[in-house]
Amino acid sequence: MNRALQPLRTVAVRRVGLRHESAAVAKYKTRMEHDREHAGKAAATWKNICIFVATPCLLAAGVNAYNLYKKHLEHLEHHPPHWVHYEYMNWRARPFFWGNNSLFFNPKVNHDANEDE
Repeated sequence: MNRALQPLRTVAVRRVGLRHESAAVAKYKTRMEHDREHAGKAAATWKNICIFVATPCLLAAGVNAYNLYKKHLEHLEHHPPHWVHYEYMNWRARPFFWGNNSLFFNPKVNHDANEDE
């Protein structure tokens, strides 16, 4: 190809490319507008579901859990837990360096291993 005609050819290719690209960009923009419109409707739907369905359900579950816990505490006042000693419980080859109880010992819930001695 002649070197003198090469710049004209690149200009023509650029123009054709721009025309083609602008149609593609317009198509892309219309598709994005449609998606944005659809996403806005879907986001509004999920926002309403979260506000008007999930929040009341969580509140109802919280109230239910609180009432059950309150009944459980009332039951424990009348019937305290009874500890049954079994041979396999609190069995240690040697005591921990902080004492007989495990690291996760809770005196309100667990039996004290020092009382067995």
